[in-house]
Formats: sequence, C-alpha cells, structure tokens
Amino acid sequence: MAKWGRVDYRQFQELQKRMEKMQEVAKKEFFEACVKELAARLLAKVIKRTPVGQYPNGTGKNGGTLRRGWTGGKRSSAVSFVDSMQIGKMGTTYQIEIVNPVEYSSYVEFGHRTRNHKGWVPGRFMLTISEQEIDAQKEKILEKKLTKYLGELFND
Repeated sequence: MAKWGRVDYRQFQELQKRMEKMQEVAKKEFFEACVKELAARLLAKVIKRTPVGQYPNGTGKNGGTLRRGWTGGKRSSAVSFVDSMQIGKMGTTYQIEIVNPVEYSSYVEFGHRTRNHKGWVPGRFMLTISEQEIDAQKEKILEKKLTKYLGELFND
C-alpha cells in the first residue's frame, strides 16, 4: 500500500488567481493587439514593395499615388495607420481589412493587358507576396507576443 504525502495547493491557487486576471476584456485587447501588429507588418511590407511611377518632367504627373493609397493618402507610418483602423470580429476570428482604393491597384497587383491589347504587363504581386511572407512568420511573431504578454501577466 502506497503512502501519500501532503500536497501543497497554494501554488495552484496562486496560478488560478493569476489566470483570473486574464479576463475577457484583457483577452480581447490582446487579440486585437495581435491583429494590429500583423496588419502593421503586412502594410509596411506591401508599401515598401509597391512600385512608384516615374514620369517625365512637364507631364504634371507625380509618382507614388498607388503607394500612398495603402494608408489612405495619409503620411503616417503603417503602425499609426493600423492603430486607427477598425477591427472586425466574425465568430472567433478577428480581422482588419487592408484595401488600396486607388482604382488601378488590382491591375498593378495582378497584371493587365497593354493599351493596344497585344501585350501583357505582368503583375507585381506586392500584396500577395507580402501576405505570404507574413503568413510564414505569423506563428513566430504571435508566439513572441504571447510570451511577452504572459511574462508581464505573471510578473506583476
């Protein structure tokens, strides 16, 4: 017959108290912060990757309209622009919609026929490639953010 020793549950009770600190509001804020960080990283990549048109002097055209379109024409960083965006929630999924409202953005992204319809201008895939890069990095990014968050939670 085995002899059982005493079990000290105080550490478990302390853990339970600390876990209770992570209430729904705190979880929501954490999830939203994660979404915003991923969106800001995506936006920074896509802005850098977006081509800027080069026009001859005297044409009256300025390059950079498509690049500025990612932040709604505002001269702000990707992080500050994302902070101003609304986060949606569908079921258990948090999301931010990143859109470039410049009318020709999809043509630059995916490619298009030339004006005479005899050739093809290949797409630049600035958003597609940036999404793939963030998708490949997201687990590492979120794991680091969660580790930092839990460290702050348990070191109060």
